[in-house]
Amino acid sequence: MPQIHLRAEVGDYAPLVLVPGDPNRATWIAEKFDGGPGAARQVNSHRGLLGYTGTYHGVPVSVQTSGMGAPSMAIVAEELLRLGVRRFIRVGTCGGIGRGIKTGELVIASSATPFDGATRTYMHDEPYAPSADFGLVQSLVHSCEKRGQKVNVGQVATVDVFYNPDADYFSRWRARGVLGFEMESSVLYYLVARARAAGADVAAATILTVSDVLSEETTSEESYLPLDELNRSIERMIEIALEAGTAG
Repeated sequence: MPQIHLRAEVGDYAPLVLVPGDPNRATWIAEKFDGGPGAARQVNSHRGLLGYTGTYHGVPVSVQTSGMGAPSMAIVAEELLRLGVRRFIRVGTCGGIGRGIKTGELVIASSATPFDGATRTYMHDEPYAPSADFGLVQSLVHSCEKRGQKVNVGQVATVDVFYNPDADYFSRWRARGVLGFEMESSVLYYLVARARAAGADVAAATILTVSDVLSEETTSEESYLPLDELNRSIERMIEIALEAGTAG
């Protein structure tokens, strides 16, 4: 039976799914599947949540748009789990706040502070530490190392507000060891952990391109990467994620 938002059936998605927020990036990822542009099968377009299934180096893989923010990710992740997806790799962007982190670098989120309303709703405001799957994190790190790509591994914060006006916003979280702000990983990690606790063989991890940095010297608007540079960095990240997810 098709899901409410992902109008697909069990079997339409591969066990491995890359999850970008941007539908344009979903199409871009699908064009990297075996056969090139047009070879992947579109399995969803409802509400602009584009989803495609194909293979990468012969391994079945899908890509599914999550939309922006934890509530949208929660809907997509819940429905993908119902449709039989077993491995999730979120591929997105983040605002870097960790000391020394630069635009264009990569962040692998070993955990995600649930500073969003969706995760707190699921948890009834009880303390919780949403964490990535160690094996997937290890695979992503290994893929970065094979390419000689600098990578930062650690905690991110999942937030609801992009343009936060608080003057000490980034500095408070940087002092706690958080590497960057993003908007989806916490709820993805929680939902996958809940499914795993119920007996499902499922795992999730997140890899992010640093699109901008926040510090005493600069704002997101001032530091945001030009589109061509951002796209080159994202393309490199996508290839790393595909290699890590499909490794034997």
